[in-house]
Amino acid sequence: MYLNCHSYYSLRYGTFSEVELLQLAIENNIDTIALTDINNTSACLNFIQQAKKHNIKPVVGVDFRNGNTQQYIAIAKSNSGFKNINRYLSTFLESKTPIPDQPEFLEDVFIIYPFEKALELNLTSFKENEFVGVSVAEINKLRFSYLKKYEDKLVIQQQVTIRNKNDFNAHRLLRAIGNNMLLSKLPTTEQCLPTDKMYSATLLQQHFEEFPYIAANTTALLQQCNSEFGFGSNRENQNKQYYCNSFEEDCTMLLQLCNSNINRRYKNVTQKVNDRLQKELKVILELKFVSFFLINYDIVNYAKSKGYFHVGRGSGANSIVAYIIGITDVDPIELDLYFERFINPFRASPPDFDIDFSWKDRDDVTNYIFKRFKNTALLATYNTFKYKAVIRELGKVFGLPKEEIDKLSKKSKQEKTLLGQTYTSSNNSVQQKTNSTAIAIQEQSNSSAIVYQQQEIDSIAKLVLKYGKLIEGFPNYISVHSAGILILDKPIHYYSATNLPPKGYPTVQFDMNIADDVGVFKFDILGQRGLAKIKEALEIIKKNRPNDLPIDITDVESFKKDKNINHLLKSGGAIGAYYVESPAMRGLMQKLQTQDYLGLVAASSIIRPGVSGSGMKDEFIKRHRFPEKRKDANPILLEIMPETYGVMVYQEDVMKVASKFADLTLGEADVLRRGMSGKYRSLKEFKAVEDKFVSNCKKKGHKDALIFEVWNQIKSFAGYAFAKGHSASYAVESYQSLFLKCYYPIEFMVAVLNNGGGFYSAAHYIHEARMKGAIIELPCINKSNHPNIVIDKTIYLGFGYLKSLEHLVIKRLLTERQLYGEFSSLENFIERVVISIEQLTILIRIDAFRFTGKTKTQLLWQAIFKLNATKQQSKQAQLFKIQHKKYELPKLESHWLENVYDEMELLGFTIHDYFKLVAEPFLPSIKAKQMIDFENQNVLIYGLLVTTRYNTTSQDKLMRLSTFVDKDGNYFDAVHFTNVVHLYPINGIGVYGCYGKITNRYGFCSMNIIKSKTMGVLGDPRS
Repeated sequence: MYLNCHSYYSLRYGTFSEVELLQLAIENNIDTIALTDINNTSACLNFIQQAKKHNIKPVVGVDFRNGNTQQYIAIAKSNSGFKNINRYLSTFLESKTPIPDQPEFLEDVFIIYPFEKALELNLTSFKENEFVGVSVAEINKLRFSYLKKYEDKLVIQQQVTIRNKNDFNAHRLLRAIGNNMLLSKLPTTEQCLPTDKMYSATLLQQHFEEFPYIAANTTALLQQCNSEFGFGSNRENQNKQYYCNSFEEDCTMLLQLCNSNINRRYKNVTQKVNDRLQKELKVILELKFVSFFLINYDIVNYAKSKGYFHVGRGSGANSIVAYIIGITDVDPIELDLYFERFINPFRASPPDFDIDFSWKDRDDVTNYIFKRFKNTALLATYNTFKYKAVIRELGKVFGLPKEEIDKLSKKSKQEKTLLGQTYTSSNNSVQQKTNSTAIAIQEQSNSSAIVYQQQEIDSIAKLVLKYGKLIEGFPNYISVHSAGILILDKPIHYYSATNLPPKGYPTVQFDMNIADDVGVFKFDILGQRGLAKIKEALEIIKKNRPNDLPIDITDVESFKKDKNINHLLKSGGAIGAYYVESPAMRGLMQKLQTQDYLGLVAASSIIRPGVSGSGMKDEFIKRHRFPEKRKDANPILLEIMPETYGVMVYQEDVMKVASKFADLTLGEADVLRRGMSGKYRSLKEFKAVEDKFVSNCKKKGHKDALIFEVWNQIKSFAGYAFAKGHSASYAVESYQSLFLKCYYPIEFMVAVLNNGGGFYSAAHYIHEARMKGAIIELPCINKSNHPNIVIDKTIYLGFGYLKSLEHLVIKRLLTERQLYGEFSSLENFIERVVISIEQLTILIRIDAFRFTGKTKTQLLWQAIFKLNATKQQSKQAQLFKIQHKKYELPKLESHWLENVYDEMELLGFTIHDYFKLVAEPFLPSIKAKQMIDFENQNVLIYGLLVTTRYNTTSQDKLMRLSTFVDKDGNYFDAVHFTNVVHLYPINGIGVYGCYGKITNRYGFCSMNIIKSKTMGVLGDPRS
């Protein structure tokens, strides 16, 4: 009987989820209900899915509104009607135009005009599918309205937005947040009515007993509505079914691709390769995933045709078919990767390919996909109200002073919880006082000078915390999934309305969880900077070293065997190399002495939180470095996982152990692995497999202690560990980066800098380039470009680092230089380029005119004289060179420290040696390379901060991990444990005196800080 119900996907309006709406219906004995969110269909598919579980008939539609003005309700009679509603709504969402008073005719759709709207429009004739809705509050008005005579067109439209007073208050707060205004200023026209709630079926009938035909019309309308989607085991793959014209054509094409490419991948096609290929093809054909492979092949093939690099990763790297046809570059035979980790009969969803492109190329690839395939859209994700943000928003709408909001938002979660509990457990008088405070706030005058008593503030704070807890987790606004693209058989609007976000591509209104449930499976197209670094490095090398032989960057097999490249891994020299440059990763590889591809693949996985948290990371390092320790492994596990010394490192290891230790099939083992990820933990199939794991182990005679030790290891990390193929995919890219870092370090570091760096700051990558022999030059008018450039071994920093320099100025000077040659002097520059004194001052202060041989002070005076003399607003070529008066300036002294401070201000860093800026005397100390000689001793090391971050201990206490470079440019790591972390803060870039105890773990030394100190620096001599 309810045609107009909202969930919290009526953004900043609704107050509960679609599942809670169904629970509310059960409580009120309602067996059919319509979900009609405001200009949104996000919850519709899940509403249909969950309604079946609650034995309620679901009906879906949309509440069409302009702001808070309700135009009409559209209810879908069928899937076709739902598609038409979505299509119609999307025209307004995508164009951002108002919704008209009356809709076009929508087939298989009922239109319900609100009673007041029908009066406003003076409707006297109705189409077959049009009705007028009457709420409980409008019954009295109906008695005296001309609409009363349209008996066959009247239906019940009792809006459901709230359940109780709490919800109504939350609704008002959401509306105030949505309108960015004080709660006291929120007009009633922006709110729902306190009566917009659900009545029991009996009570609703009683309200309309004077008009029994209205209830009958409503029932008849709902009976005609039936939207069906398959879910769970009944779902069908909704993705594009055929790449060609039929399944048979797709099969033929995939087989041809495998046959024509197999010899490119395998010079010697062994029986093992053939057997694996035939096994995979059989499953792919049986499960009808052929089109999925072909679509991914098409996307990758387009990228290759454009010269774009890509990385095919995720569980797709476990497939030999994907490897042979070029979607991935990881050989599953070499790495013994399980195909069942990728596809198995227990997994109804299509295989999962994550394809990375350069961040510069991804948009073009996305554009190609939208042009190439018909029913295409981006997948959505929802940004929810985070607790701290909610507190700030509510503080604002309640009118709390900023300092009080800051105090409130800084409180720990635990304090907030306690405050919330204090509120809810307080006596009636306190609750009444708090409520009266809220009313007082709502009724405030417009005066801008509001004086708060502390007692009132405390009461309001409790109210903020109470409603903050209620609103936390509500969807706030729709966004775009970072990678997901949908390519479907049916039109996108069959499933959802679409928005048009800044990316410019239609985006559905549901997220990946709902998509997966209904059989809509995303293609993951991602952008990353690592590939752009490789591509640009190759371009820079070609230009800077024109006589060198061409580089085959795809020759990863030879890179894997190169001792010089592998030395970078084990020595911690991977700065700039994608995925392996972080302090934690570099430290781990030094502990492992990683010096081959398989070692890098393992390191990529054991650094993950799960392996680390289970204690197996240390065990793996120990067994890797000291072979005699391998005998400590359980012999059964060692036999199952000899490559990783009996330690579970990869997700596939879970499958191996489940299969060989507990006799589960590989398909069942993958259910177990997925179950550990969190999303599937409650599924019956997972519980059945868990029970079978334990039961089978007992049948095999394993002792309980061993069974549960293994089980707990699986539980501790399976949700975090990488698939081996995923680690291997990244390792391939890492080796390509390492090759460039090893043999073309300067060109590679320029490419790193030009693509946004990576884990470290630009200043540190510049330091790394200098350590590799580069000469660093500040931006130069005659040499520099917008990005950094390299000429032989000299790196000229780009104008792009000058944050205050306008883009248009850069464009002008580069265009002028390209067309008419280099500038001969400052005077020549001013004559040729339109520039203000403020912008010219930036270039002079960064010493971009140093080629003139004049000091910056001289140049500044010259610039002022010249610009004041000309005062030109536009430039054009001069027929005759004008002779200007020459001014003789007195000798102006300058200090090198002035340059340092100019660089810090304009670039954000200086290219000078930070150690020379220290104003205090250095005490006797050691260098980073000497740490090994001072194990377990307390020493002093001076270091320039490279990076620092907080971490939390198992007791949830703070500690700090920092990386420094010493005066020689060598790295050392330092740890501020919980006892000193607050005593000795790290306050940004600078040189620190670090005094602490040297620890040695597997040959990798670091310092446990006892004391640390920021070293004072020389001041700006101009101050």
